[in-house]
Amino acid sequence: MKNFEDPSSEDLKVIERQLGRPPRNVLKIAHRCECGAPAVITTAPRLSDGTPFPTYFYATCPKLTGALSTLESAGLMTQFNQELSTDSNLREHLKTAHDRYLQARDLAMKNLAETSDDENLELKNISAGGMPDRIKCLHAIAAQSFAQGVGVNKLGDRTIAALPKWWCEAPCSSASEN
Repeated sequence: MKNFEDPSSEDLKVIERQLGRPPRNVLKIAHRCECGAPAVITTAPRLSDGTPFPTYFYATCPKLTGALSTLESAGLMTQFNQELSTDSNLREHLKTAHDRYLQARDLAMKNLAETSDDENLELKNISAGGMPDRIKCLHAIAAQSFAQGVGVNKLGDRTIAALPKWWCEAPCSSASEN
């Protein structure tokens, strides 16, 4: 697994600009864009108000999320789901990716020690993006690949490979300043 960074106060300001709202419960910067801005963060599995938040790896860069949305509307999710319906090896790999997602999030919950195991039952076996049975969000699987590295989620890796160079026109940190 990659080394995640603690967010600086400047990182949190950039994330706020990216999201268009104050970020909630940011734990770490999991991946930086080519321009140096945060692109994927880890988020506490339970928000400060107690709401469960299963999206542990969270893409924040608006240029990245826009490019991912374009891939979704172009049918990449549908293609992946068709492949999953016929390829048992790919289904098994996605189950393993789901398990790796859960392991990382469960470790964060344990380290935070904010809630008991009983209180976290609503998050049990729920990762993100439709895993392990299907793909319903390219943002989630790409964020996992950015955060956990190549080979953890093959479909996330393929999603990243299909992305354009979203950071080239202007730094991602300035995307919502325009």
